Amino acid sequence: MTPRKKLTGLVAATITPMTPDGKINLSVIRQYVDYLVNEQNVKNIFVNGTTGEGLSLSIQERKQLAEEWVCQGKDKLDHVIIHVGALNLPECQELARHAAAIGAGGIAVIAPFFFKPTNKDELVAFLQKVALEAPEMPFYYYHIPPLTGVKIRVEELLDGIKAQIPTFQGVKFSDTDLLDLAQCINKNETGEFEFLYGVDEQLLGALAIGANGAVGSTYNYLGRQTNLMLQAFAKPDFALAQQYQFLTGEFLSFVIKLGFGVAQTKAVMTFVSGIPMGPPRLPLVGASSEFIAKAKAKLDSIVWPNGN
Repeated sequence: MTPRKKLTGLVAATITPMTPDGKINLSVIRQYVDYLVNEQNVKNIFVNGTTGEGLSLSIQERKQLAEEWVCQGKDKLDHVIIHVGALNLPECQELARHAAAIGAGGIAVIAPFFFKPTNKDELVAFLQKVALEAPEMPFYYYHIPPLTGVKIRVEELLDGIKAQIPTFQGVKFSDTDLLDLAQCINKNETGEFEFLYGVDEQLLGALAIGANGAVGSTYNYLGRQTNLMLQAFAKPDFALAQQYQFLTGEFLSFVIKLGFGVAQTKAVMTFVSGIPMGPPRLPLVGASSEFIAKAKAKLDSIVWPNGN
């Protein structure tokens, strides 16, 4: 059996393209894969997560998207991680079995967020039941307390996790608590776990304390620049890495003030890539023409280091 390639570097949290009438648009996924690989130098993806409106999609739609990404990414992408989290255990398990059957590279799960786990044992029991449905597949916990409201610290979760979930591979850490992340990395002395940071505007700080890489929406359209930041950090050329992080932050700070979420991310990706991402699904509403004009002007005005 070929040893699994470690998941490091950038992972694009994929957008779910939709037609104007709100149906998923599988026809542009091939173009999307080629764009990520050739234009952004991003070869890892995270499908059906927050950016992909996963919890607004039906189980069937999520399966169709997973199949299309795995199919179109074959021999082009290094890792296709499928988010299989849902509000109930049977649907998570069904999606986990499906991801395993289609040959995905791994699965990830958020904590349920209506009836929430209140402590580590409850959360691990839930995650374990999902992981058992894909017993050969790398398993990631998707930690995003700002959206789930589940604030169980990851450092606590890691204690004894491998004994309970043998396939546990790491964490998509989408929180600003760098102390928790640092303590996780400090515990990870053998390097068996992967910690992928999920707050794009703070990635450099996470790298400094040992994150392996990052999962985020901006890597769909700023992947090339962020990869240059990773290269600068690795040299190390911290001053250059800071420039890239500050400029990414300048753009994100600007659009956040305008109101920035999944709908606006779809609009930015559309005008940067030329691939139609379509509208979001209700209750989200599409980006305004005013937002699009201002965001495009701001992004066009940014001068990246070395003229990039």
